[in-house]
Amino acid sequence: MGRNNDRNIKKHNDKLHKAQDKVKQSEIARKEQLKLIMKKFNESKVSDK
Repeated sequence: MGRNNDRNIKKHNDKLHKAQDKVKQSEIARKEQLKLIMKKFNESKVSDK
């Protein structure tokens, strides 16, 4: 039985894609948090004037 059979390749690709999706989701969540922080910062900056 070879190491590079279809089942093993599929299993590896699924694991890889899952990891890539996790990274992508964490980047999106981080950007959303940054937007909220900037929004709050800008609001407080305006109210301080």
